[in-house]
Amino acid sequence: MTVKEVSEKYNIPQDTLRYYERIGMIPKVTRTSSGIRSYQKEDLEWVELAICMRSAGLPVEVMTQYVKLNQEGDTTIPDRLELLKKQREVLHEQRKQLDDTLERLNYKIERYEHAVDTGKLSWN
Repeated sequence: MTVKEVSEKYNIPQDTLRYYERIGMIPKVTRTSSGIRSYQKEDLEWVELAICMRSAGLPVEVMTQYVKLNQEGDTTIPDRLELLKKQREVLHEQRKQLDDTLERLNYKIERYEHAVDTGKLSWN
């Protein structure tokens, strides 16, 4: 697939795909003999992982470290595992913060709905 086709498939700007490759957030993409990017199945899997991780809030630096470790081979499996576990903990904490915020928002909505029904706003 061309960079344009990948861009359209994943609804991500072509410049973003090139940026991900340039900074090492995805490994170097397969190229044709004339140097044009030709995304193969493995390249697409890296793009999907990058999109997933970025949407989860994974910092670029962590993703580039993961790619670097992956390229160094199987001796880095424990390091990659640790990196992923740390990011899972970060996501759990973010989810807890979102759940706490949602709980507070639900309480406020409940109190305002009660106020609409009774004409009086109370926080008890």
